[in-house]
Amino acid sequence: MHSISDYNQIIEDEIKCISLPGSPASLYEPVTYMLGLGGKRIRPVLTLIANEMFEGNIRNAIKPALAMEMFHNFTLVHDDIMDHSAMRRGNPTVHEKWNEETAILSGDVMLVIAYELLSAASPEKLPTVFNLFSHTAKALCEGQQLDMIYENADTVSLEQYIEMIGKKTAALFAGSLKMGALLAGCGEEDAENLYGFGHYAGLAFQVQDDILDTYGEEGQWGKIKGGDIASNKKTFLAITALELAESDVLNKLKNLANLDHKSKIQQTISIFNSLSIKKKAEQARDTYFNTALQFLDKINAKEEGKQILKEVAGTFINRER
Repeated sequence: MHSISDYNQIIEDEIKCISLPGSPASLYEPVTYMLGLGGKRIRPVLTLIANEMFEGNIRNAIKPALAMEMFHNFTLVHDDIMDHSAMRRGNPTVHEKWNEETAILSGDVMLVIAYELLSAASPEKLPTVFNLFSHTAKALCEGQQLDMIYENADTVSLEQYIEMIGKKTAALFAGSLKMGALLAGCGEEDAENLYGFGHYAGLAFQVQDDILDTYGEEGQWGKIKGGDIASNKKTFLAITALELAESDVLNKLKNLANLDHKSKIQQTISIFNSLSIKKKAEQARDTYFNTALQFLDKINAKEEGKQILKEVAGTFINRER
């Protein structure tokens, strides 16, 4: 097994080797820009770890892993447009640096490039991983649509929210892991347990994301603090607060939408604090991660690989930015 830093370096080196056409520059420069912003690269790293866990040759998994990373970045470009986000990883979003039309087209070509990278999988494995990739992509589209629907909904239950992040966030974690395992030729039961691990680890990751959006340090986080609150996003924190708040506090929480962003964020956080919302979100995050570990325990694979996977997931789930 490689070390975590080795996996990251492999992905970074391979991203630099992706050859893009030079023209039209306005189409491909945003792709290079987006990939150059860095990020955690957790999804392609998960693909490589899963592949090596099952005795695969990770050289055969690198391009499909890059497909997962390219697809992830494609979704971010389009999500930023839909969310009216000005910052991504501490830098201007693609639509802010160029314009919305360019961002849409550059995002589209990233999706096409992702399928080109995926096609490098061995011919005998390609139909299986192609179906997995398409299933994952469709789930993310469904999750994003639910996210937009919920922004304008009067009430959203935690059950609905978990369904949404299960599609929007967790599906790509789970799909990336299963991709690497299938490329290594692992059995169906192990592949499904690995998918279960990725699903619940992805839920934990998103809940931590919600926590950081409200409570993370803005300079470290790379986004505007409280952006979810300003955008009326139905996050784990917001939904839990609405379920727990009573009478006057509930009415106040519902009426904050008409305030300016700064006041809305400050007063919402004050209500969250009074209801211990951060603590409840952290407890839910930990519960999801523990469930993920139960799936990991069932997998018949290299213990070294399982330990690396646990370490990687734990690091990102408990991250501070």
